[in-house]
Amino acid sequence: MKRITWAFWAFLLGLTALWLMADTLWPAQPGYFALRTVWVQYSGVLVMGAMSLAMLLAVRPVWLERHLDGLDKMYRLHKWLGIAALAIGTVHWLWAKGTKWAVGWGWLTRPPRGPRPPAENLGLAEATLRDWRGLAEGVGEWAFYAAVLLIVLALVKRFPYRLFAKTHQLLAVAYLALVFHTVVLVQWSYWSQPIGWLLALLVAAGTVSAVLVLTRRVGGRRTVQGRIVSLQPYPALRVLETRIRLDGLWPGHRAGQFAFVTSDPKEGAHPYTIASAWMPQDPCVTFITKALGDHTSRLPDRLRVGDHVTVEGPYGCFTFDDARPRQIWIGAGIGITPFIARMKQLAHGGSHSTRPIDLFHTTADHDPVALEKLRVDAQAAGVRLHLFVDAQDGRLDGERLRALVPEWRNASVWFCGPIPFASALRADLAAHGLPTQAFHQELFQMR
Repeated sequence: MKRITWAFWAFLLGLTALWLMADTLWPAQPGYFALRTVWVQYSGVLVMGAMSLAMLLAVRPVWLERHLDGLDKMYRLHKWLGIAALAIGTVHWLWAKGTKWAVGWGWLTRPPRGPRPPAENLGLAEATLRDWRGLAEGVGEWAFYAAVLLIVLALVKRFPYRLFAKTHQLLAVAYLALVFHTVVLVQWSYWSQPIGWLLALLVAAGTVSAVLVLTRRVGGRRTVQGRIVSLQPYPALRVLETRIRLDGLWPGHRAGQFAFVTSDPKEGAHPYTIASAWMPQDPCVTFITKALGDHTSRLPDRLRVGDHVTVEGPYGCFTFDDARPRQIWIGAGIGITPFIARMKQLAHGGSHSTRPIDLFHTTADHDPVALEKLRVDAQAAGVRLHLFVDAQDGRLDGERLRALVPEWRNASVWFCGPIPFASALRADLAAHGLPTQAFHQELFQMR
């Protein structure tokens, strides 16, 4: 989390610093309208910078994963950038549109415009852009209204995922309209300075990304076809285990990574953690899905052995890499999935882990068959298993964890499950001496 928090603020502050090299927030000319001009330019640069980076992250660039600690963190940054663009864009709109309203209502008096330089004294590009200013203002205004609606819909968790996936694509159209608005209306002198160079790079990357989104080519090079070979439901847990044989060239995955699976083109791709180790001689992947919404609730009734699906990935950096002498894993509910994959990987490697591992699995539901399989996996991998069924064992907290693993200060903690649970455990362990960088959390929320 700290890495993406730093990335978020460093990006906005970096844009601000470069902009201040080209302009000033307090113009030499007195009066409201001079102040309005620079604040419209500044807020516009921030909005387009945030939207451009968010658009780039939307195409799931694998080369950024190791810098931002995985695609799950990148999507969190994508969300924050969208919220920032919404907030700053509203300020930008109020400076631009509110001033015109105030003039129309007689609250403000616009000063007389100074003489404009003749078109023949301008370069061809600058003169052309000046002629398009009226069009760019109108396009930008309506694109802003569309972007506000689409971002708000994306933030409403009750809005169905299948509709979110479709409407969120329309943001690419609004973004391209705002690119036109920006290129025409940004201060011409900026383009010859560092802020203009960076803005041009961001807008170019965002434009390419928007085209990829609209042509549905996101993740195209990382997508393979597959066929369902087995389905194992666990009704008491409202869970379905699906095994898929991959027909294409899968690059292989590491335990803890996830993939996007499309079983219904109308529904689109959904992300699921991979619950199996990779064995090239048996090119299959297993996903364990819990009925948490309309789509996942319908899977047991809709999927059939032999159905064709597409799998895109792998993604993620929740891969158990650290140098600490022991590990503590915490899988809450369906968050047990990455740990199942890691245990299978250790077992198939032919030897147990070289360091002690304690796995805590907390669950409100109880299925004897599933829990027995978990015990078998843990024994095969040499992992010490601690089961907490809420109704029988109560809830896991920091005090109980520390009592069960006395050497916890020497461990790294790997957590997958509800965010409030993770926050409480992290705060407890940090308060008792665990370094914050030793707590690893998968933020498995893609919106």
